[in-house]
Amino acid sequence: MSKVTIVAKVTAKNEAIEQVRTELLKMLAPTRQEEGCIEYRLHQDHDNPAVFIFYENWDTAKSVDRHMNSPHFKAYVAAVRDLLADKEVHKMTEVD
Repeated sequence: MSKVTIVAKVTAKNEAIEQVRTELLKMLAPTRQEEGCIEYRLHQDHDNPAVFIFYENWDTAKSVDRHMNSPHFKAYVAAVRDLLADKEVHKMTEVD
């Protein structure tokens, strides 16, 4: 199976930037311990602090599915449901 790279862009509502940041940070440690997680990095945009980018590498699509069904991911989704202005997720396979 092929490695999966994910770039996820999360845009918080302006009044919820710190709340969203806190919830995103809660996911780092448990996700990095998940089977199949190769890399899981969170970034915040310099020009627009409401924008957060996750850069993720997983060993297989099955590992990504397990992550998205994990208790900490589900807790994050519930916590930020009304705090986000937008989100984009790009699942990719490395070409070269």
